Amino acid sequence: MTVTSHSRKRAPKRTQQRADNNIYAAIDLGTNNCRLLVARPSRKGFRVLDTFSRIVRLGEGLSLNGELSDEAMSRTIAALKICAGKLKRRGVTRLRCVATEACRRANNGALFIAEVKRETGIDLEVIDSSEEASLAIMGCAPLLNPEVPEALIFDIGGGSTEVSWIRLDKPGTGRDLPKPLMEDWFSVSKGVVTLAEKYGGRDITPQIYQQMVQEIYDDFLEFEKKHDFSQRVRDNQIQMLGTSGTVTTLVGVYKKLPRYDRNRVDGTLINCDTAIGLCHKISNMSYDQRVANPCIGIQRADLVVAGCAIFEALAKLWPVAQLRVADRGLREGILYKLMNAN
Repeated sequence: MTVTSHSRKRAPKRTQQRADNNIYAAIDLGTNNCRLLVARPSRKGFRVLDTFSRIVRLGEGLSLNGELSDEAMSRTIAALKICAGKLKRRGVTRLRCVATEACRRANNGALFIAEVKRETGIDLEVIDSSEEASLAIMGCAPLLNPEVPEALIFDIGGGSTEVSWIRLDKPGTGRDLPKPLMEDWFSVSKGVVTLAEKYGGRDITPQIYQQMVQEIYDDFLEFEKKHDFSQRVRDNQIQMLGTSGTVTTLVGVYKKLPRYDRNRVDGTLINCDTAIGLCHKISNMSYDQRVANPCIGIQRADLVVAGCAIFEALAKLWPVAQLRVADRGLREGILYKLMNAN
């Protein structure tokens, strides 16, 4: 009897050790950013071992000529070579690398994917906007308030913006995450890069800013008319969570951080009226003033106003009292999915 009891205790431990020996990684290649996350499973989800993030502007000029430029592809491959080096050094055993809107839209997207494989050894998988939204939801789920039954999660990217409507079920088993059930989603092929290329990113008048807000408002009005979210907003039955460089930048500016700090931004709850006020403050800054702000800087100075316009349009459509801000999303969703597949 003693031997049997002892064996029952040790068997799960050996299983856990096998799971812990896996090193997982996710690469998210978007229109604007190249991001890597390397992690090991833990009781609370996962423990980060390494990260990498670089603004590569892969989609620069894409909305104008339909192709990825040589310069943009070279910048991106240089960043992916750094990622490949980290994957090797960390001994990654489970990996998924995805590309989104820029590679979906570009006429030469397939050629670029093949070149990435030749130059870096990385296999990029181009996913559709539905899976992109689903993975972002999975990555952000731990930040949702389980007491509010529904949520709108938006992701302002470089070349597209997605809004997902979800309902929260009871927490899932395994890693104790809230279980979000996607009811519907809506995507437009407009993000900070495409909007800035259309309207300009340096010198933006209040009139141009309002044109951007109105354009995005009109785009997403179809989603609102389909589901009447505004009624649930009035009844306090829906929460809103944003995941993107735009909303994390807003929080950094709001907190007057001397430099961007993910730990002080991720999970922040901010009053939506305050966030809209910050959008107006940023849109009224000169280009040089935006460059000088440590949480905007030269890499985002010509894109952040377009992002502010997109956020304001969504906040006007669905005027919730508070916004939860996530510095997480697609990469984390990939990792959770890989780890829970074991």
